Amino acid sequence: MPFAPDAWWDEKDNKVGYEINFAKYFYKHQPPRPLAEIAKDILAIEEETEGLLKEIIE
Repeated sequence: MPFAPDAWWDEKDNKVGYEINFAKYFYKHQPPRPLAEIAKDILAIEEETEGLLKEIIE
């Protein structure tokens, strides 16, 4: 029974289908890298780019 007595919908707008959630079936969780490793990478990038900022400014 519809919510409103005069409720209706257009039959041509009805669609039958399914949504497949690929993440639910195929995603495999990978734990994040350790914080020490991330910090080491950031420091290495900072050392590489240290001279670049001076070149841009001057």
